[in-house]
Amino acid sequence: MRIENGGRKLANRIILNETSYFGWNAREHLVPEIQKRQFKKILVVTDETLMKCDVASKVIDALKDGNISFEVFDKVKPNPTIKNCHDGIDACKKTGADAIVAVGGGSVIDTAKCIGIVINNPEFYDINSLEGTADTKNKSLPIIALPTTAGTAAEVTINYVITDEENVVKRVCVDPNDIPIVSIIDTELMSGMPRMTAAATGLDALTHAMEGYITAAHWEMTDMFHLKSMELTYRNLVSAVDKDKEAMDMMGLSQYIAGMGFSNVGLGIVHSMAHQLGATYDVAHGIACSLFLPYVLEWNGEVVKSRFRDMAKAFGLHVDERSDEVCVSLVVNAVRDLETRLGVPQHLNELGVKKEDFEVMAEKALQDPCTGGNPREVTKEDIIMLMERAY
Repeated sequence: MRIENGGRKLANRIILNETSYFGWNAREHLVPEIQKRQFKKILVVTDETLMKCDVASKVIDALKDGNISFEVFDKVKPNPTIKNCHDGIDACKKTGADAIVAVGGGSVIDTAKCIGIVINNPEFYDINSLEGTADTKNKSLPIIALPTTAGTAAEVTINYVITDEENVVKRVCVDPNDIPIVSIIDTELMSGMPRMTAAATGLDALTHAMEGYITAAHWEMTDMFHLKSMELTYRNLVSAVDKDKEAMDMMGLSQYIAGMGFSNVGLGIVHSMAHQLGATYDVAHGIACSLFLPYVLEWNGEVVKSRFRDMAKAFGLHVDERSDEVCVSLVVNAVRDLETRLGVPQHLNELGVKKEDFEVMAEKALQDPCTGGNPREVTKEDIIMLMERAY
């Protein structure tokens, strides 16, 4: 993001992990990192599904083998709620943990971030007050993140999203103090994803790269991250969903690279709209993003069409002697073709969404922190129009 002083642009900022590891069985570095940092007690944050399907157990076994003292909080649900986080905060206090190991997808890592922030900034226990860019004074309890999905990049971002059940809205929190100190992208932990989860999270990664590339705050370094991520995702996602090991490695890397970019420059209204779909209908975040992505790309392309030429090149499409308008169409059609090959829903009516909810969802999307990053000025009527197109 750009840091400004009195309206004068001073610098572009990049915030990343202290240390990251990549590859099959990268979790072998977990215990040495804990020992090197002299943590005494670990809270493992995960979910019940990962506990049952022998994914979390791979990490827990490593902790046992390393004689690391730990306890487990496994009550995280998809689209985690404020209550979820309160339960985790209370569990963390009870255990006296001085660090968190998060094993899971974006929901788990987001919950871990919220727990870590509130433990060290207890004045934000209500959690709603963390929305946007809250002025937390202290860094989160140290977090080591081991993602089990290849899409959210929560392990390298300064963002987390928590659902406010009472008001039926997702609270997007942006805080440099929450970034995990260590990320371990162990592809073996991702290999057990169901096909639809792999497709949805991979399309979330693609959305991050594409929205981040055209966001209002983009600059040369983040452009580099986003274009490379687009290339890797478009080339490898279908094979990764089919469990090709090399393609899975590339997706683990691709989603991380996208996170290096968008975490620092923001996103746009694909995410603003997807957050409301998740809050209202509990739709998986990756599915919500992929559904809105082509419609929003087409609409934003009317004002940032010159950005689509390099996006088309990243997809390996022929653009010589093609107009910018044609490049927009090529990119949008390529995204739709990819979604068709992956078999994900492409219309809201497939998810049981009711048109009478559009106005409320649009109003909340307009207030979403991601909206400010969209390259095109947007109104509530614009968002309703895009929802109508996606229906």
